[in-house]
Amino acid sequence: MTDDIKDGAIEEEEPVKEEKEEKKPAKDKGEKKLKAELEKQKKEIEKLEDELAGQKDKYLRMMAEYDNFRKRAAKEKEGAYTDAYGDALTAILPVIDNLERAAAYGDSDPAKVGEGVRLTLDAFKAALERLGVEEIPAEPGGQFDPNIHNAVMHSEDGERGENEITDVFAKGYKRGDRVLRHTMVKVAN
Repeated sequence: MTDDIKDGAIEEEEPVKEEKEEKKPAKDKGEKKLKAELEKQKKEIEKLEDELAGQKDKYLRMMAEYDNFRKRAAKEKEGAYTDAYGDALTAILPVIDNLERAAAYGDSDPAKVGEGVRLTLDAFKAALERLGVEEIPAEPGGQFDPNIHNAVMHSEDGERGENEITDVFAKGYKRGDRVLRHTMVKVAN
């Protein structure tokens, strides 16, 4: 009976082996499929890594370009400021020359000192004009405008109109539409 069982068991085992053999080629096909899928994923990963490296390079170049632009803009801004500052000082230097000449005549002739002061004032006005600076017109009797005037005093006067300028203490100046200094005035009513 043992032989029969052994024989029967062997006989039964043989079909099982056949099933395993049949599954093995299917398993090989599955492994091949997995390997192919793995290779496909590796290629896709490599492609994505290359794309990431390209994007990283593009980003780094853009950041370097922006940094260079920022530095260049700051340098140009500083240069423009320096040029404007130099132009303003160059326009004012003749005023200093005239003051030095007037000071040289200070002890000898008061009339020459007065003439030197007038020449200096004219030179200074010309320098301001070259820089595009103009005086803000304000006269006693004119109307007060808070955009260009600064009322530092107020008085009640029955003979004067509402918001009428009575005195001008310091002239105002503007360049274009920008007020550099408001005219300091006394206003009535």
